[in-house]
Amino acid sequence: MLRLRRAAVACEVCQSLVKHSSGIKGSLPLQKLHLVSRSIYHSHHPTLKLQRPQLRTSFQQFSSLTNLPLRKLRLSPIKYGYQPRRNFWPARLAARLLKLRYLILGSAVGGGYTAKKTFDQWKDMIPDLSDYKWIVPDIVWEIDEYIDFEKIRKALPNSEDLAKLAPDFDKIVESLSLLKDVFTTGSPGETAFRATDHGSESDKHYRKVTDKEKIDQLQEELLHTQLKYQRILERLEKENKELRKLVLQKDDKGIHHRKLKKSLIDMYSEVLDVLSDYDASYNTQDHLPRVVVVGDQSAGKTSVLEMIAQARIFPRGSGEMMTRSPVKVTLSEGPHHVALFKDSSREFDLTKEEDLAALRHEIELRMRKSVKEGCTVSPETISLNVKGPGLQRMVLVDLPGVINTVTSGMAPDTKETIFSISKAYMQNPNAIILCIQDGSVDAERSIVTDLVSQMDPHGRRTIFVLTKVDLAEKNVTSPSRIQQIIEGKLFPMKALGYFAVVTGKGNSSESIEAIRDYEEEFFQNSKLLKTSMLKAHQVTTRNLSLAVSDCFWKMVRESVEQQADSFKATRFNLETEWKNNYPRLRELDRNELFEKAKNEILDEVISLSQVTPKHWEEILQQSLWERVSTHVIENIYLPAAQTMNSGTFNTTVDIKLKQWTDKQLPNKAVEVAWETLQEEFSRFMTEPKGKEHDDIFDKLKEAVKEESIKRHKWNDFAEDSLRVIQHNALEDRSISDKQQWDAAIYFMEEALQARLKDTENAIENMVGPDWKKRWLYWKNRTQEQCVHNETKNELEKMLKCNEEHPAYLASDEITTVRKNLESRGVEVDPSLIKDTWHQVYRRHFLKSALNHCNLCRRGFYYYQRHFVDSELECNDVVLFWRIQRMLAITANTLRQQLTNTEVRRLEKNVKEVLEDFAEDSEKKVRLLTGKRVQLAEDLKKVREIQEKLDAFIEALHQEK
Repeated sequence: MLRLRRAAVACEVCQSLVKHSSGIKGSLPLQKLHLVSRSIYHSHHPTLKLQRPQLRTSFQQFSSLTNLPLRKLRLSPIKYGYQPRRNFWPARLAARLLKLRYLILGSAVGGGYTAKKTFDQWKDMIPDLSDYKWIVPDIVWEIDEYIDFEKIRKALPNSEDLAKLAPDFDKIVESLSLLKDVFTTGSPGETAFRATDHGSESDKHYRKVTDKEKIDQLQEELLHTQLKYQRILERLEKENKELRKLVLQKDDKGIHHRKLKKSLIDMYSEVLDVLSDYDASYNTQDHLPRVVVVGDQSAGKTSVLEMIAQARIFPRGSGEMMTRSPVKVTLSEGPHHVALFKDSSREFDLTKEEDLAALRHEIELRMRKSVKEGCTVSPETISLNVKGPGLQRMVLVDLPGVINTVTSGMAPDTKETIFSISKAYMQNPNAIILCIQDGSVDAERSIVTDLVSQMDPHGRRTIFVLTKVDLAEKNVTSPSRIQQIIEGKLFPMKALGYFAVVTGKGNSSESIEAIRDYEEEFFQNSKLLKTSMLKAHQVTTRNLSLAVSDCFWKMVRESVEQQADSFKATRFNLETEWKNNYPRLRELDRNELFEKAKNEILDEVISLSQVTPKHWEEILQQSLWERVSTHVIENIYLPAAQTMNSGTFNTTVDIKLKQWTDKQLPNKAVEVAWETLQEEFSRFMTEPKGKEHDDIFDKLKEAVKEESIKRHKWNDFAEDSLRVIQHNALEDRSISDKQQWDAAIYFMEEALQARLKDTENAIENMVGPDWKKRWLYWKNRTQEQCVHNETKNELEKMLKCNEEHPAYLASDEITTVRKNLESRGVEVDPSLIKDTWHQVYRRHFLKSALNHCNLCRRGFYYYQRHFVDSELECNDVVLFWRIQRMLAITANTLRQQLTNTEVRRLEKNVKEVLEDFAEDSEKKVRLLTGKRVQLAEDLKKVREIQEKLDAFIEALHQEK
C-alpha cells in the first residue's frame, strides 16, 4: 500500500512540475516527462491499473500525432479500496520539495556562473572587429529596422504544435511487424526444411561438375570481373578527361581570371632542353630521368609512343628507317590536343588530319636536315611538346631502331652510330629504359635485349614491352612461349615490369581510337588472359602509360634534388675560376659577345662615311694609275712615240685611247674603286683600337668582312656613266695654264723614271751583277748571264752608232750581232738577241724621253702657238696631261659613287651578314672561341640549369 501511494505521489509531483515550468505555455505531451516519472505513471497509476491496455493500444494513445491533449492530474483522495494512514505526509512532501528546489536553484546558479565565465573567456579571445565593420554592408547592421523579428517569432508555432508534426516511431514499428507477419508463410520448421532440401539438391548438382570446369568457370568469372572494372575505369577516366578539358578550356579563356602556372612537366622539359645544349664533358645531361624508347628496327617503338601520345605524329615507312635522330617528346595535359616544336611558335592541331600530315612532314625534314652529309643518322635531338586532355605527364625520347646489318644506301658506320647514341641515353643511371620487342618474330633475332641487359643488368629501371601480340598469338604454336617472353625467361635481361600491347592491324591509316578499340577487343577474347598467362594490368597501352608515368615521376623525385646539389657545386667552381682568371671582365657569354662585336662592326662601317673626299680621290687616282700605267706606257705611249712623227703620234694615240675607253678603262676603274673600298673597310675593321681592342673579335670581324665583300656588287650602271665621262676627258687637249703644263711634265717624268728603274732592274737580272757587286759581295755571273752581258754590250755599241735607231732590229742586224759574238767565242740564239734588244732599246728610249721631257719645261709657249715655227714638239706632254686629267675626273666620279651609294649598300650587306651569323649557332661557336668564352658559356648554362631546377623542385614540393 505504501509503495502504491508513493508512486501516485511521484507521478502527481512530476505533473505539477511540468504544469508550472516557466517559459512553456500549455501542457506538454507525455514524451516530455522524465523517463522515471513516465515509467512510474504507466505502471502504477491507479486509474490505469484497472484498464491497462496492450502495448499497441498505449502506442496509439500516447502518440505525438493525437489531437487530444493529455489529462492534467490533480491530487485527490484515493477511493480504490484502501484508506491512507493519518500521518504528516504534507510536511514530508514540502521538505522534499524545498530540498529539490534548492538543488535546482544551486545547480542553476552554479551553471549560470560557469557559463558566464566561459562566455567571458571566449569573448576575450575574439578579436575586436569594430574596425572591420566596413567589410559588412550597412544594411546588415540596420536590418532590424526593416524586419519585425517579434512578429515573426509570434507567427512561428509553439513546441506542442511542432511535437505533433513529428512521426510516431512506435506506430511505424508496429506497421512493419504487421507486414512481416503477412509475408511470412508456413512454420519455421517448414522453412528450414525447404532450405535443407535445396542445399541437398545443390550438392548433387555441384558433384556432377568436374574440378577443371570449376577452375575454368572461376577464371572466366574473374576475367569478366576484371574487364568489367576495366571498362568502368575507362569510362570514369573518359568522364574525368572531359571534365578536365572543360576546366582547362575555361581557364584558357580567362573565365576564372587567374594566372595559370607553368606545368611541372613543362618546367622539367625546359631543364632537359638546357641540359642538351650544355657541354657534354661534364656528363650532366645524363643524370636527370627521361623515358628512353629503344628497340629493334620496325619493332613498333614509334607506334607505342603514338599510342601513349594519342596521335599519329611520326613519319612512317614500310621497312625503311624513318627515325634518323632522337626525338624528345614532352607529354603534358592541356585543354586542346596540340603539338609544337621547342624553337617554333606554330601549333599543330592533332585533331585535324591536315595538321597531322604537316607535323609528320616537318619532323621528317628536321631529321634529314640534322643528318650530315655521308651519314644516315644524327645524334642531334629534336624537341617536341605534345599537349592534350588526359595525357600522362612524362618525357620520352624515341631513338633510331637498332639494326643488325647495314644495307645499301646507308653509311658504313650506321650500326655503330646507332649503338653509341642508344648507349649515351641508356647509360644515364636515372633513365627509364622502355625496351620494345616485336612479338611476331623469333626472340632469338632480337638485338636490343642484349644491349639493354648490358646497360641495366639488374633491371632496376627497365620496362619490357611486347608488341604485336595479336600476330604472336596467331603465329606462335605454343602460347607458353609468349608467357616466357613476358616473364623474361627467354632473355638474359631483367625488368621492373612486363607488358603486352597491340598497336593496330598494320594499316598506317588507322586512327588511334580504332587501334584502341581493336586492342581492347583482342584482349577481351585472348586466350592469354583466359588462361592467366597474362594479368589484366599487364595489357593495353593505357596501363603501360600509367605504369611508365608513375615510374618516371618516382625517379624524378628521387634524383632531382641530388642533381641540383651537384650543379651548385659546379657553379661554385666555375665562379671561382672566373674570378681568378678574369677579375676585371664581365661574364659575357657567346651571344652577348656577339652583340658587342656586332655594334663595333656597325660603328666601323659607319666610319667609312666620315672619310674626306680628298682622301678618297687621292687613293682612287693613285690606285687607278698603278693599275693602268703599264697599259698606257707599253701599249699607247711607246708605240706612238717610236714613230718619230708628230702626226702619226697623235693619230695613234687617239685611236688607242678610244679603244681603251670603250673596252677596258671603265671596268678597270670600277674594279679599282671596289678594291679601294675593300681596303678602307679592312683597315677600319682590323686596325687595333688601343687598350679597348679585344682580340677575341678578330676572327668574327674577318669573317664578316669577307662575307660582306663577297655579297657586294657594284652598281651595273656605273660603268656606262663612267665611260662617257672618261671619253670626254681624254678628247680634251686644251691645257689652260702653265701650272697644268708643269704638273703634266712632272707626272710624265715620274712615270718614265719608274719605267726606267724597272727596265734597269730587268737588265741587271738578265746580265748579272756588275763589277762593283762582284768585288764587294763576292758574287759571280752564270753562263747564261755572261752570254746576255756580251749580247748587251754588242747591242749598246750599235745604239751608240745610231741613236735614232728604230725599235725593231732588222734581220741583217741580228746576223751581224750573232757573227760578232761568235768571233769572240760566244754562241747565241737569235731569240736571245731579240729579248736583250727589247730591254736595251727600252732603256735607251726612256732615257731619251726623259731628256726630251726636260726640254719641254719651256715648251708651254710653243704649245699655245701649236708648235708653229718651232723644232720642239711636246705632244707626249699633252698625252700625259690628258691621262692625268682623266684620272682626276674618274677619281672624282668614283668617289661620288662610293659615298652616295656603295658605302650604304655595303653597310646593308654587313647588317644582313650579322643577322645571318646571329642565327647560325655553329658559326658563332667557330668564330668566337677561347677559354674565356667557354668559361662564361658554361657558367651561364649552369646558372640557368640551377635556377630552373630550383623552380621545378619548389613546384614539385607544392604539388605534394
